[in-house]
Amino acid sequence: MKKCTCIGVIGCGNISDAYFNALPSFPHVRLKAASDLLPERSKAKAERYGFRAMTTEELLADPEIELVINLTTPEFHTAVNMRILEAGKHAYTEKPFGLDREAGRKVLELAAEKGLQTGGAPDTFLGGAHQTCRALIDSGAIGRVVSGTAFMQCHGHESWHPGPAFYYRRGGGPLFDMGPYYLTALVNLLGPVAEVAAFGSRAFSERTITAPEAKEKSCPVEVDTHVAAVLRFVSGAVVNFAMSFDVWRHSLPCIELHGTEGSLSVPDPNCFGGEVKLFQPHLADWAKIKLTHGYTDNMRGIGAADLARSLSGGVPARTCGRLAYHVLDVMCAISESAERGAFVKIESACDRPAPLPAGLRHGQLELEA
Repeated sequence: MKKCTCIGVIGCGNISDAYFNALPSFPHVRLKAASDLLPERSKAKAERYGFRAMTTEELLADPEIELVINLTTPEFHTAVNMRILEAGKHAYTEKPFGLDREAGRKVLELAAEKGLQTGGAPDTFLGGAHQTCRALIDSGAIGRVVSGTAFMQCHGHESWHPGPAFYYRRGGGPLFDMGPYYLTALVNLLGPVAEVAAFGSRAFSERTITAPEAKEKSCPVEVDTHVAAVLRFVSGAVVNFAMSFDVWRHSLPCIELHGTEGSLSVPDPNCFGGEVKLFQPHLADWAKIKLTHGYTDNMRGIGAADLARSLSGGVPARTCGRLAYHVLDVMCAISESAERGAFVKIESACDRPAPLPAGLRHGQLELEA
């Protein structure tokens, strides 16, 4: 029987419930404890989900905890990851992997020095819909992919999020907030990015906060809130990519890929499920494709479970640090291209994550290593 990996979580904010709900689905991991800057918040989560509330110092000192999930806000990701690694534990972080390349490299270098593993969200590409799309691409259903589009268009988070200011600071904006979902999904389908060209803009210098639970009434905008780029992949595919917090309503697809033998409609990469549609020349219209893979619910934490699987099984993690760093590198390159008005080559590389086997269902992740 495979060893069960004991997990701790640092950060009990908005996203943590999705992790706390999903992690018990994986028998090869056990959530032992969580901490938060606000002790009352971690205590409330502990009572609700049945784990222990600890201070961060206690959690990092606990010899039973091997893997720590970092759910702090983006500006603290690197510092907390470094603390996790210094404590001799493997680190899995929410997106983004860092705010700049130097921060991401520091984490990878410290992990390598200590013989530890790192990984990072998003893990939605391991969901049933996106693994179905991966299987279609790999089977040649649309031939060689030559082009595509990726659009995330909304009007920001200030109408619903109780503390949205960090979305408009460095490490936020549509590129660093939502870009990781789209870029990770594209790398899963097409492989690494080679070069980018981009533009950016800001519709407002300040955002009015209308969320009922928010304490602040407004916040300054410190990053571009509309980013448009062209991505050239190592495979040769060229994808139009646009992330925006400046759009009231739209009818654009999330992701579409077009190949020499057909086209593929890929659902929202912020979700694990969704509708997959395929078009081939002999069809009259898009055909809805039955999903071939499980994990279609909100399974945030499957990436951490996959990293835990790699610790005991000796197989590469799909949500590994190299993938998370490559996505960070691409986002930094997009920002630089928009600022400089020039093409920017991507220096980092990563492998396409291994696909999940078809038919894999909840609780079976540890069986396929």
